[in-house]
Amino acid sequence: MSENNPKPDKSTRFKDADQPFFKAVLTPYRSLGPKGFLILMVCFGAVCFVAGLFFLSIGAWPVFGFFGLDIILLWFAFSVNYKSAKIFEEVAISRSEISIRKVGPGKKYQEYRFNPFWVRLSVDRMEDEGVVRIELTSRGDTVDLGNFLNPDDRTSFAGAMANALAMAKAGGV
Repeated sequence: MSENNPKPDKSTRFKDADQPFFKAVLTPYRSLGPKGFLILMVCFGAVCFVAGLFFLSIGAWPVFGFFGLDIILLWFAFSVNYKSAKIFEEVAISRSEISIRKVGPGKKYQEYRFNPFWVRLSVDRMEDEGVVRIELTSRGDTVDLGNFLNPDDRTSFAGAMANALAMAKAGGV
């Protein structure tokens, strides 16, 4: 009994060849999660409340209000910080295209598309810090990647990006 193994048609082969073989989503690191933030705010609020009661008891009642203002300002600063942490960058590389999507605060985004054969990867390093800047340049357009990453993550991503770009220029997987 023989099996029929149909050959894939050309459109399927080209579609498979153009699938990204490298994908990365870059997100900023935030060391204080929601639970840590709650603990920080409760501790800070308790200290401000106790100190405010002390000043209230000695007759300096306006200071009590300023401690409340401190709590509100700290909460506001962290809320702005957490909102900025929602930014990310998506990078996908296939044999015929490099696609970069940068999503900023407020769901604003920018998209860039490059041909991998015309792209130059620039990686700036400092001896004591590691990789400080990653850029893709093609025909006058320059895109910075991973500015919000820490130096170790930026170094790791630069290596992975260089390998993926070399694979794309060599003809893919």
